[in-house]
Amino acid sequence: MDQEKELVDYPTIKAAVAGEAWAIEKVVAHYADYIEEICTVETKGPDGSVRKYVDEDMRQAVTQRLIEEIPHFPLAGQDG
Repeated sequence: MDQEKELVDYPTIKAAVAGEAWAIEKVVAHYADYIEEICTVETKGPDGSVRKYVDEDMRQAVTQRLIEEIPHFPLAGQDG
């Protein structure tokens, strides 16, 4: 049931690197499920029950870091 997600298309990545807000939002939305997954934590209650939840501070920090790194995405034909 785990389907491979399509990649973000090159024109969108190029626009995101250039700072286009719509493209940055699209890139962030593309990674939203993954970010939520890696920011999900478990806590064990006194009765032994396990509670999973998304750490919102961590999610925001990871999302912010992604946004900060978008301008540094390598594009085809760029000198590195």
